[in-house]
Amino acid sequence: MAEADVIAAQPLVGIRVLDLTQIYNGPYATFLMAMAGADVIKIEPPGGEYLRRRDGRAGSFMPFAMLNGCKKSVSLNLKSAKGLELFLKLVESADVVAENFSPGVMDRLGIGYEALRARKPNIIMASGSGYGQEGGYRDLMAMDLTVQAMSGVMSVTGYPDGPPTKAGAALCDFFGGSHLYSAIVSALFRRERTGLGARIDISMLDSVYPAMASNIGMLHGARNDIPPRTGNRHGGLSLSPYNVYSTSDGYIAIICNNDKHWHGLLAAIGQTEMATDPRVVSMVDRVQNMDFVDDLVEAFTSGRTKTELCVLLQRNKVPHAPVRDLMEVMSDPVLHEQGTLFEVDHPDYGVITLNNTPLQYADTEPQPYVCSPGYGEHNEGVYGELGLDAAEIAGLREEGAI
Repeated sequence: MAEADVIAAQPLVGIRVLDLTQIYNGPYATFLMAMAGADVIKIEPPGGEYLRRRDGRAGSFMPFAMLNGCKKSVSLNLKSAKGLELFLKLVESADVVAENFSPGVMDRLGIGYEALRARKPNIIMASGSGYGQEGGYRDLMAMDLTVQAMSGVMSVTGYPDGPPTKAGAALCDFFGGSHLYSAIVSALFRRERTGLGARIDISMLDSVYPAMASNIGMLHGARNDIPPRTGNRHGGLSLSPYNVYSTSDGYIAIICNNDKHWHGLLAAIGQTEMATDPRVVSMVDRVQNMDFVDDLVEAFTSGRTKTELCVLLQRNKVPHAPVRDLMEVMSDPVLHEQGTLFEVDHPDYGVITLNNTPLQYADTEPQPYVCSPGYGEHNEGVYGELGLDAAEIAGLREEGAI
């Protein structure tokens, strides 16, 4: 068989992760690891991880199902002496311990980095938090909403005449989780080369700050007339057209990043003669006459359907996309065909649509998907690997250690 024809295993096969994470930030990082082949053991406190306990009548079971596929679940009381010792025994067989408790909690539980290194010298301990493990903000309570406020994300979201607005998506949680994953994988790579473990500290604020590059850029420019919030226009008001425009059946997003895109849009509109209009000749001209440009584009889009516009704009190579609601996205046949989304019959939640990992590797065997586990579903298997028999496991359960 030629080398190019070899089907490789997922890249993290053989890596064991002890997953103490909760809600969105950390669980997304460990979900990416599980989908890359790692053996992820979700260690849940008495009663289960917080996300598991939310009111399912509002559909809140979906995030848990989305972020915990391909993981194992064990119950463990880290505040009991026997539970703590059981965890440290698990550390001896682990490569990574991931957590997103408040800073200082791991040390107070007796499982801080030094305690882990004593059991496994090359362990990688990965911590996600709102503001980092050190510094003046470390003890501030951090959730996605509060980090959006603290980081500036909220200040640049919304319309100029409206209040600061949160992003609809949990950006800070998932940006933090993505960076946590990349830091863990980088540390594993270094360990392969040097044998060294690592202490990883990922801040949600640090992770989301670069995403405001356009908004930050305007603070260093010569213009002083740019409002902090620009609605659906470019964050630095340096591109035009760049907006969401009404159609006869909804909205469409259109951006012209250069003159070639603009000329394509003029061809689609049927007004190629405007290419020489001094108000719109260059990007600088179009930005200076942004209201005129937006009115011109909306006059074109408002009488047409999204489908008509997409066909016409695609033909003329103009960057665009219809504004779709979540139900349209979830039922998109293309996303299902390419495996971005898929349906499963979940043992707890019925038929639901779930997301695959965005990290895809050519010539790699797909990770068989396993639905999110029941609470403590893998106690016997995981603790049995430590040499505990059924009677000993039952005893730990009676004592409240698991």
